[in-house]
Amino acid sequence: MGKFWKTLAVTSLSALTLMGTLAGCGSEQSVSSGSETGLSSSAGQQANTAKDSVVVALGSGGEPTGLDPCTSSWGHGTAPLIQSTLVEYTTDKQIRNDLATGYSVSDDGLTWTFILRDDVKFTDGQKLTAEDVAFTFKTAKEAQSSLDLTFLKEVKALDDTTVVFTLKKPKSTFINTCVSVGIVPEHAYSKAYARSPIGSGPYKFVEWKQGEQLILTANEDYYGTKPSIQNVTLMFMSEDAALAAAQAGKVDVAVTAPSLADTKIDGMNLKVVTTMDNRGLTMPMSPSGSGKSVSGYAVGNDVTSDIAIRHALAYGLDRSTIAEQALNGYATPAYSENDGAPWCNTEEVKVDFDVEKAKQILEDAGWKDTDGDGIREKDGLKASFTALYPSGDSARQAIGMAVQSEAKALGIDIQIKGESWDDITKDQFTNAVIMGWGDSNPYVSYSLFHSSGKLKDDYYNPEGFDNETVDKHLEKAVSALDVDEAYQEFKLSQWDGTTGTAMHAECPWVWLVNIQHLYFVRDGLEIGDQQMHPHGANWPLVENLKEWKWN
Repeated sequence: MGKFWKTLAVTSLSALTLMGTLAGCGSEQSVSSGSETGLSSSAGQQANTAKDSVVVALGSGGEPTGLDPCTSSWGHGTAPLIQSTLVEYTTDKQIRNDLATGYSVSDDGLTWTFILRDDVKFTDGQKLTAEDVAFTFKTAKEAQSSLDLTFLKEVKALDDTTVVFTLKKPKSTFINTCVSVGIVPEHAYSKAYARSPIGSGPYKFVEWKQGEQLILTANEDYYGTKPSIQNVTLMFMSEDAALAAAQAGKVDVAVTAPSLADTKIDGMNLKVVTTMDNRGLTMPMSPSGSGKSVSGYAVGNDVTSDIAIRHALAYGLDRSTIAEQALNGYATPAYSENDGAPWCNTEEVKVDFDVEKAKQILEDAGWKDTDGDGIREKDGLKASFTALYPSGDSARQAIGMAVQSEAKALGIDIQIKGESWDDITKDQFTNAVIMGWGDSNPYVSYSLFHSSGKLKDDYYNPEGFDNETVDKHLEKAVSALDVDEAYQEFKLSQWDGTTGTAMHAECPWVWLVNIQHLYFVRDGLEIGDQQMHPHGANWPLVENLKEWKWN
């Protein structure tokens, strides 16, 4: 049948998660499915006292642009809730069955064959078949939304329960993509689908009042374990408004910020979730005047391109202090793009905080404070550079200020400057940027560090990192047919004993902290075992909504 057959009980490749946060629509339109659930558009005005309902306050920036997984980023990296997926992932990032009962991969890695359950229906009563799966992937590929399917050559249904994907080249992380694509019904698909979707997932769409709330109800015909929570209201509001709603007893769960997390709310407790939602400094690696970016912007920085500066910051920044000063202690030290993931070279990427070592690195490299102003210089060049952050992002600004203070003790001057993302797009190739990523798909390492992506406008590799050995490890990881082999190559791309992306190696990033995700949760509500969250605190929270319950 092929290279291997998977029942999907133990495979470790995890779900694709987008880097960016879903953007809000801001519209005042209300869209309803007409379902009779007992919920109204005012459902979010008071938390439900019934033990089968919840009201959840997500951040205002968490509102989706649409509920169509083919044309928007709905469900990409988190459970689409309304739609089913071929496979899903467990708390510990193991892949398990959802619609699929298993899959096989050909010896050349180009053909993936999935066998489907035969007992799944959409909420309009129509049976879900392999034709719907093929239609979904074809539609998503044509739409060219946030989901990357450029590697997919074709997909076709052989019969009602067999679907075959043909890839242009081997890609081990295709299984991650399959976790992220909610299956839509070909017979009921139209331009209106994004506002009134039909699916086969654990929840049914009821109403979406844009700018305010999304209402769901449990799918009584769901083929899996029926959700305990029958009625769900997802509200979109600022963190301050969410706090006020929680204090007033109007919501059962509220996303909150580190600056608000110590607030005491009667009847609620604080849930702290570990994440790989990282923040770090991208460090331009070539000297100034080193040509132009793909879009023609200036490239290079004479200070950050000196590896001694990068190494000194890697060792000399106290990440625990940065977490305390900037994030009220609600963060953990970050050492890589994927701390805690099974494809992270965990022990090798860590660096010990050592101020004296950092200072010695600078001294040995000729960076000395010869004029007594507290800032080191070398050959007349001051150890000074600018770190950009997106204006309005108070957390990144606070992180930047804390980093500035830590760096000053080393004799390095970092100027913190807020800019629009449009301006950062132009200036990121000559300045450091306080960037944030966090993805439960190992492919993000390829995107961040493979030389094919350098100096583009997509924020992945603005520092211009280019290392032939790392490229080879990443290419082997992506083309691997064996999961363990893929993981091993991703680890080697960080450090293979000679070179890598780790801070003690080439150090294209100075990693800072992983921001913990924080939620006020009403006493008696169990939100299950939360997975290690990727970037963004909103949708990862409800990834396991079907497992929530009142005790």
